Amino acid sequence: MHAITISEPGGPEALVWAEVPDPRPGEGEVLVEVTASAVNRADIMQRQGFYDPPPGASAHPGLECSGRVAEIGPGVSGWSVGDEVCALLAGGGYAEKVVVPAGQLLPLPQGVDLKRAAALPEVVCTVWSNVFMVAHLRPGETLLVHGGSSGIGTMAIQLAKAVGAKVAVTAGTKEKLERCAELGADILINYREQDFVAEVKEATGGAGADVILDNMGAKYLDRNVEALAVNGRLAIIGMQGGRKGELNIGTLLAKRAAVSATSLRARPLEEKAAIVAAVREHVWPLFDGGHIRPVVDREMPMSEAAEGHRVVEESGHIGKVLLVTP
Repeated sequence: MHAITISEPGGPEALVWAEVPDPRPGEGEVLVEVTASAVNRADIMQRQGFYDPPPGASAHPGLECSGRVAEIGPGVSGWSVGDEVCALLAGGGYAEKVVVPAGQLLPLPQGVDLKRAAALPEVVCTVWSNVFMVAHLRPGETLLVHGGSSGIGTMAIQLAKAVGAKVAVTAGTKEKLERCAELGADILINYREQDFVAEVKEATGGAGADVILDNMGAKYLDRNVEALAVNGRLAIIGMQGGRKGELNIGTLLAKRAAVSATSLRARPLEEKAAIVAAVREHVWPLFDGGHIRPVVDREMPMSEAAEGHRVVEESGHIGKVLLVTP
């Protein structure tokens, strides 16, 4: 088969479409013929040499895919050869075939075609596990999403609105904020021109955000805590703004607030399977009736993954960039 390889860390040109050995499914695994994968920030970090795959995972980038089941490994039930699926991966999505633990497979949701389903597993599992399973967003509460026009952001807006929450977003352009509004965002903040702390407090009558989904890390840590409501919950999922920040414990105590930080890729298989099962139970029904949908900016051949990385690094996209196999 062919897959994207990384011979040494570097820029997008380090991604090379090359012939590699076919993977084979082991105990509890299935082999999926990949139709499409999607570009995630974690893939860029891996290409740059900052985010190695966990032990035992494929060396090829790609944290999600869609495709058809090609082979069933020992001990797997509930799936058949030919099933159309999408999958959460620890790696290997940028390839014509990938091995997937059976617990990380999902059927296609209602109304989503096979290619566009590749835009879902990573973002839906990230948003559901952090905003709902950890931060427990409830109807009537306010969620602040940083990077509202990203793949994560566009899904967070839709899921929060589907459960009856109010949504504030930050983004850097008028166009991106308009797209967020089309998805249901209520409070639109241009982080280049406005102070998100002041804007969120004004929009909530001084209360602040009940839950904040943050991809920036250190750069926003102190301001995020300031923007939290009493009993607020800050969920950190990225470090685009740095690794080390200063936390005002006094403010956190006064607000009886909580800070959580999670990653998805390196979690044990049983934890990933539990998240995937929760997504299938709670999120997949929302596609029936059009309450949520994948947001895809563009698609391109997987052999041109380097261009996909350039697009995402320049942050000119809205939603996900798909890589499609030949």
